[in-house]
Amino acid sequence: MTATTPRAPRPARAGLPDATPREPATALPRAVPARVAWLFGGLTTALLALAVVAAGSGHLHIPPVEVLGGLARGLGLELGPEPTHPNGYAALWTIRFPRVLMAMLVGAALAAAGALMQGVFGNPLAEPGVVGVSSGAAVAASATIVLGVSVAGPWTTAGAAFLGGLVATFAVYALARSGGRTEVVTLVLTGVAINAVCGAVLALFTFLGDTQEREQIVFWQLGSLNGTRWAYVAIVAPLVVVGLVAAGAMARRLDLLALGERSARHLGVDVERLRVVAVVVVALLTAAAVAFCGIISFVGLVVPHLVRMAVGPGHRVLVPASALGGAVLLLAADLVARTAVPYADLPIGMLTALVGGPFFLWLVRRTRRQAGGWA
Repeated sequence: MTATTPRAPRPARAGLPDATPREPATALPRAVPARVAWLFGGLTTALLALAVVAAGSGHLHIPPVEVLGGLARGLGLELGPEPTHPNGYAALWTIRFPRVLMAMLVGAALAAAGALMQGVFGNPLAEPGVVGVSSGAAVAASATIVLGVSVAGPWTTAGAAFLGGLVATFAVYALARSGGRTEVVTLVLTGVAINAVCGAVLALFTFLGDTQEREQIVFWQLGSLNGTRWAYVAIVAPLVVVGLVAAGAMARRLDLLALGERSARHLGVDVERLRVVAVVVVALLTAAAVAFCGIISFVGLVVPHLVRMAVGPGHRVLVPASALGGAVLLLAADLVARTAVPYADLPIGMLTALVGGPFFLWLVRRTRRQAGGWA
């Protein structure tokens, strides 16, 4: 018998893909790039260190080793020394640990939502507020404050903010949809219009409220983690976890969408469905984040862009890394808010805006230079 020689790959015809077998698009990378490993390792280390420092910082100082000992005791373990102060253990588990965990959850939610928005819009300047979720939440929360609504007791404002954010987002999407499709430009312009209307309604509520109600509205708009309790964390945590899992599941399709809508459709991506699901997940994450803490701006803008600069645009790395980076950023901002001024709790949204505002201006300038707009 004569040995058969392997046939050469069939040449590709004009307009057709190459016939050479290729690795499936869903195959996992063979090796994790060093910079990705360093990024995740660095962010994880920073998050754990910040959590211990933040839990021990404040009017009642608790050394890190006692923080770890108090944590172990609460988990039923006998490791390390317990807090020596009589109120140390109660302060950790009643006030400090819930606030630390809430900062992580809110930061992760906002940053992951920002990564999704930038992936769907294909623009590094996009952030969760574009779809109106933050302004809708603010209007609903202000309405409960001024009108004296207390259907759910102390949970009324948070519940109204959550629902208001979702309603505003769905209104933006419904108004932007035409002919069974939603164009990105139309969605952005509709979001701008809804944000303007919500801003006017918010100003009206501020005008109608008395001094105390105005202070509550302003404080809610500035954002704060003060007063966080385990009951709040128990509500926010499942919503954020579901949103993060859904965001990670969309990573591959977002990578294909980055090639362009036409190319993504040819590769089997239902672009319209992907956009709908992404907007819903962004609304869920952002509404859960602002419901108990108020509006915290620029986290969803700054963190995803910095992560993208470090490890590239691949969403399978970008989304989880952004969530981790957002948790680090907000935990650090909350630590500064609690300790920068003695016996005072600064609005955390003010701190993130002070950092995010200049960064946003730099980002706009950098984007226009890359586009050839400025010399």
